[in-house]
Amino acid sequence: MEPRFLFDDLRGWLTAARELGEVRDVEGATWQEDIGMATELLHHSDPAPAALFDKIPGYPEGFRVLTNFFGGKRMNMTLGFPEVDNKVELADAFTALYRDADPIPHEVVDNGPIMENVQTGAQVNVLSFPTPLWHERDGGRYIGTGSFNVTRDPDEDWVNLGTYRVMVHDEKSVGFYISPGKHGRIHRDKYMALGEPMPAVIVVGGDPLLFLMACNEVPYGVCEYDLAGALRGKPYPVIKGRITGLPIPAHAEIALEGFVHPTKLRKEGPFGEWTGYYASGSREEPVFDVKAVYHRNDPILLGCPPNRPPDELARYRAVIRSGLLREQLAKSGLSGIKAVWAHEVGSSRMLLAIAIEQRYPGHSIQVGHVASQCHVGAYAGKYVIVVDDDIDITQLDELVWAMLTRSDPATSIDIIHNAWSTHLDPRISPEHKKKGQLTNSRAIIDATRPFAWKDQFPVVNVPSAEVARKTREKFAYLLD
Repeated sequence: MEPRFLFDDLRGWLTAARELGEVRDVEGATWQEDIGMATELLHHSDPAPAALFDKIPGYPEGFRVLTNFFGGKRMNMTLGFPEVDNKVELADAFTALYRDADPIPHEVVDNGPIMENVQTGAQVNVLSFPTPLWHERDGGRYIGTGSFNVTRDPDEDWVNLGTYRVMVHDEKSVGFYISPGKHGRIHRDKYMALGEPMPAVIVVGGDPLLFLMACNEVPYGVCEYDLAGALRGKPYPVIKGRITGLPIPAHAEIALEGFVHPTKLRKEGPFGEWTGYYASGSREEPVFDVKAVYHRNDPILLGCPPNRPPDELARYRAVIRSGLLREQLAKSGLSGIKAVWAHEVGSSRMLLAIAIEQRYPGHSIQVGHVASQCHVGAYAGKYVIVVDDDIDITQLDELVWAMLTRSDPATSIDIIHNAWSTHLDPRISPEHKKKGQLTNSRAIIDATRPFAWKDQFPVVNVPSAEVARKTREKFAYLLD
């Protein structure tokens, strides 16, 4: 299956999404309340269009905010497979493309649209953009939700792109939280150990494909610019930042450049997070001093705030993380994997489902344990359910039905203790969070027919594939 990427940056993506009829223009919505409310509504009404907000009170016409980019037909278009309409097939197709792509080094160019407007020194003003208040109880305005941070490892000299929330403090400073273990956090910890400020760039309104690469578990030491270039088959164009020399996408909408100082801290949060809670509270976090701001004419701020799952964040992460998880299971040597889905209701982390063709005793439990602890599945997980391959694991009702009828609570559940979690986990106690004890437990649920007597397990009372086909042909009109 050959991919077809119809865009190279956010404006190209917007053109392609308009051709699908999946963009609504909204004028006059306020950053204080309206944009956040409308975005939450769209997130929980899939399929729903993307929304482009303009003429935002208090800001120049043309300073826009785009939300709900990943949904409907544009979801497939964004990943380069516009003709695929099955979620598991989309995840597998994109992962196959990702797996077979050899990174292409990004290319430094002299100029690009991102340099149309440059603020330095006293001109720097992060408040010049219409950053919304995304949730009513947020501790501030978060310019970084559909953004990614660019950092460089001080020892190994590789560039990482990671997605971390970014809160506006004032005109010239922002703050961002990074969970322990994330690549950007590893870079920051190295600089702090050296007692040196960390150079960084925050890209707001970047290429959606690049944003999706930055959101997921790319291997350590691999640059997301180079992966995005490999997917498209050409080097990714970047410009060296004037202050740090870090690579900035030449066609990005907005970029903030500066330094994170090791001893400069400021209250960050609270923020409504991907678990659907204000679970991490407000804490002292490092401050990013903005030394330069770059933006295109009529810039578009890409907003991708987390809401209670399933939401936009869960939708795009589910597609990409499901395929990557299947890939890692295969690399571990496991056979018989028929389908993998990281469920949207768990924001692609807390509920993993794997369908297998059972091939030996203990196969299902082995699959569950590996899925829970490989790199893609390890962070902030909760439940892994392994089922037979007659179950459509993307359908929650089928998955839960299999769990209820094929598992036994006393014998079908394994518990793993002290697994990798995060401040954002609402089930970790305040006391443990204060101590930095950010671990949780995992439940591995074997919801397959017991291997020893699976051939004697009761037969399901659903039509055979042939009868189901005849039913659709004969009575489909009843559903019109």
